[in-house]
Amino acid sequence: MALEGAALEGAMAFEGWPEEALGFFEGLRADNSKTYWQRHRATYDACVRAPMDALLAELAGEFGEGKVFRPYRDVRFSADNTPYKTHIGATLSRGGYVQLSADGLAAGCGMYVLAPDQLARYRRAVDDDHTGGALVGLVAEAEAAGLTITNHDSLKTVPRGFPADHPRRDLLRRKGLVTWREWPAGAWLGTAEAKERVVAFLRASMPVHDWLQRHVGPSASGGRR
Repeated sequence: MALEGAALEGAMAFEGWPEEALGFFEGLRADNSKTYWQRHRATYDACVRAPMDALLAELAGEFGEGKVFRPYRDVRFSADNTPYKTHIGATLSRGGYVQLSADGLAAGCGMYVLAPDQLARYRRAVDDDHTGGALVGLVAEAEAAGLTITNHDSLKTVPRGFPADHPRRDLLRRKGLVTWREWPAGAWLGTAEAKERVVAFLRASMPVHDWLQRHVGPSASGGRR
């Protein structure tokens, strides 16, 4: 316990991202090259990555351990061969995603892409009047709180086996379900208010997230969540 306390005391407190963080990503958009990255790596480490690590450490108690995505793009199957992501993104083990770019801050929570077994369970739960009706209410509450409901992909029509006039046809068409919010860059981004906005978002997202955990759960095949 003493060692753990010492580690926490020595950790950097989250105080927002400095202007240099946005400047780094603005420059990377203009010159997405190894030369730019190496020349400005110290700025990335100190002004982009370090504040993100500090934020994740402070969120861990309520939302789980954080993991920062690699800054390098996978260009193997992409026509765009630029080597670096123009944002930094991180996940939280109890549900949640945080992203910073030159445009500002964004956060998400839910299941962006449902694996086949997850999708089957999701559709059964949406079709059920009790569980599906509950989700409609939770989605409405999330939207009233200023959250956007989105997903990776949707069908153009209701999936096969369900009536075309199904009362929850919009939810049935989705192949994932995520709450999302974006905040344009401003002076607040360089303060602890950035954490307050993320925390408020995640707390407002938890009812939808918890519904997905109860009625969909992880994929048996290890599909993405």
